[in-house]
Amino acid sequence: MPDERRASPPHDPNRPAFAAYPKRTKFLTLGGVLIGLLMAALDQTIVSTALPRVVADLGGFDRFAWVFTAYLLASTSLIPVMGKLSDMFGRKWVYVVGMLIFMLGSMLSGASQQMDHLIIFRGVQGIGAAAIMGNAFTVMADLFEPAERGKWQGLFGATFGLASVVGPLTGGYITDNLDWRWIFYVNLPVGALSIAVLLYGMPTVRALGARRAIDFAGAATLIAAVVPLLLALTWAGDLYAWSSPVIVGMLAWSAALAGAFLLVERRAAEPIVPLWLFRNSVYSVSAFIIFMTGLSMLGAIVFIPLFVQGVVGSSATGSGAVVMPMSLSIVVSSTVTGQLISRTGRYRYYGSAGLAVMAAGLLRLSWADENTTNASIVLSMIIAGAGVGATFPVYIIAVQNVFEQRVMGIVTATSQFFRQIGGTIGVALLGSLIAVGVQRSMRSGLADSALPPSARQALEDPQLLIDAPGRSALEAALANTPGGPAALADSLEALRVSLASALTDAFLISAVITAAAFAASLFLKETPLRGRPPAAEARPAPAPAPQERGTE
Repeated sequence: MPDERRASPPHDPNRPAFAAYPKRTKFLTLGGVLIGLLMAALDQTIVSTALPRVVADLGGFDRFAWVFTAYLLASTSLIPVMGKLSDMFGRKWVYVVGMLIFMLGSMLSGASQQMDHLIIFRGVQGIGAAAIMGNAFTVMADLFEPAERGKWQGLFGATFGLASVVGPLTGGYITDNLDWRWIFYVNLPVGALSIAVLLYGMPTVRALGARRAIDFAGAATLIAAVVPLLLALTWAGDLYAWSSPVIVGMLAWSAALAGAFLLVERRAAEPIVPLWLFRNSVYSVSAFIIFMTGLSMLGAIVFIPLFVQGVVGSSATGSGAVVMPMSLSIVVSSTVTGQLISRTGRYRYYGSAGLAVMAAGLLRLSWADENTTNASIVLSMIIAGAGVGATFPVYIIAVQNVFEQRVMGIVTATSQFFRQIGGTIGVALLGSLIAVGVQRSMRSGLADSALPPSARQALEDPQLLIDAPGRSALEAALANTPGGPAALADSLEALRVSLASALTDAFLISAVITAAAFAASLFLKETPLRGRPPAAEARPAPAPAPQERGTE
């Protein structure tokens, strides 16, 4: 008898590649993929906790942000490329190689002796993360029919939710009790376990026929367009003004290269991103919704801790406690929605309902003010989390359901790409709006203040509200100034009110963006989920017996 794990069934582009394999093989594969996904997701949250200690050890505070930026550039820009490669060479080896690259980057990051080395090796990690993030959801499409995927989609949402809860706690524990280098070294045994499970349990399925040429020109122009866009969005409003020549130049370069990318893809024999995907209304509507929800929700999540610490006055631990219920809400909602999709065979109304609930949660956040309590914020975040969790399984399942298996990798990877880009744009734009709003309010309020110019300038930065040493230094500098302490206390209160107003404006914008996504969801076409035949429809013919030839 042929080995059921190693043999490969003949390829049918309309049939899931792993449909002929038993549950044991499917579950081993799913387990290995989820372990790798958890590792990559944890890395995004665990590093932030330890980074102050890293900077204290290696120095290079001026390059602090690049530890995140290098990872973001590599992981986001390469997601579509990794999705396309998995369609050409199979999910197993792209995922396993991605794991190996991620582990190599982790090992080198842990061994870094200079900040520049750490930045480079974080970029290596990002390359591996692109292969992991870009293919994890696609493997699920290989394992299960669309009608079954909802039941398992919740596990992927739960993985991200678990990472957001456990990551900061784990990072803090390792940093305080071991050494910051172990936040990277801990990836090595976890990655080795994932690879061992995949090598043992995941079949190698290859498409019959010759391998197609890699679209190097498309990959190059895509990366050349995305990288300056991400850099501009990361630096604008912080290192450079939005109107500075550096930011304007990078945005113009990105737009020009995006146009070049479209021209290249139109002529490519095997494009990285086939433009004909957008002619499918389910794909184009879902891509828009995914982009918009990434833009609105991530922007809101990032600034909730600032509200809790700067406006409410809670500690960093308290802000983490506020975000944690939202993470749990996302996990529960994603799991329940996935089960409902599998049981009913419908997805459109769950997505619309989730967006409506998400918009309601963000709208409730926009009603907050300087007197709002943590309990009220927690309730708003639970509502918003329930909404965003409901959307997680819907739009991935929707786009996977309307395309052949041969393009499943790029279809799924580009969906993740739109979410990443949307989140990056959301954080950049909302962050700039918040900074400008606070600055204008404080400049107007302090125009007639007796405080010295240096103090007035410091009071334009809302970080002062959560920077205890900075406040202490400012208080000491004004201690002997007539009326200085009282004026400073009044100004800090004004800064708190200004920050609350700017943040709630950002939450309102996020709610409006989500409402636009909700409106788009009403135009999403509902197509019957494959693998759920009605009574009048004949069941598909059983898969042929596995054969040793049939390579993908």
